[in-house]
Amino acid sequence: MDSTTLFFLIITLIAGGLAGAALNTWLQSRKSKKYVSTQEASVLIERIEKVFKVVMAEGYFTEIYNYQNDKNIWNLINDKKKALIIAKAKVLVGYDFGKMKFHRPDGERKLVIDFFPAPEILSIDTDYKFYDIEQGWLNRFHSDDYTAILNEAKQTMNDKAMESDLPRIAGNQVQLMIFQLAASMNWSVEMKLPDGNVAMLREFTHYRTLEAQIDSLDTRKE
Repeated sequence: MDSTTLFFLIITLIAGGLAGAALNTWLQSRKSKKYVSTQEASVLIERIEKVFKVVMAEGYFTEIYNYQNDKNIWNLINDKKKALIIAKAKVLVGYDFGKMKFHRPDGERKLVIDFFPAPEILSIDTDYKFYDIEQGWLNRFHSDDYTAILNEAKQTMNDKAMESDLPRIAGNQVQLMIFQLAASMNWSVEMKLPDGNVAMLREFTHYRTLEAQIDSLDTRKE
């Protein structure tokens, strides 16, 4: 084999190797692209506000809903859908001190409270699970149905929390905190509240019993 033939043979082998490597890289990229997913997220901050809200009581609730919806079709077929929903919630009750009105008499180490806000629910952290979902041929669950059920469950949690003993506990806690904080700085606190404010706060001092576990089993029909 002369030198010219050997030279062309080496060039051919190198070119073939490069072509094979390029082909393999292209095939691998094509193969990997089948499993590549792209995710994009946009977070928009609408506004930031300064707040002075303090949590004074925390409660856990569980609610069981037995949802059923019957749809009569031409008075011949009773098409129904139903589901069992277990809703759990962590409820935080406290005070928005931005709503409180007070003043300090000149030359005195005393805080006079002119208006004291009612305890309120500061947040509800909810979790829902659907069980035993059944639906008919025409009467089926849609996204609006799930939204309505979850909104109703959240409102029920809100109502049950305010009917429970959480507001009373929060009221006792906040008074203890205010008076102890003032005493630690050699200050005194005087409550000069309007009669309407006193009556409103008194509504949250009555003890109400409510188990923060499985509360009720409701059958809701539409």
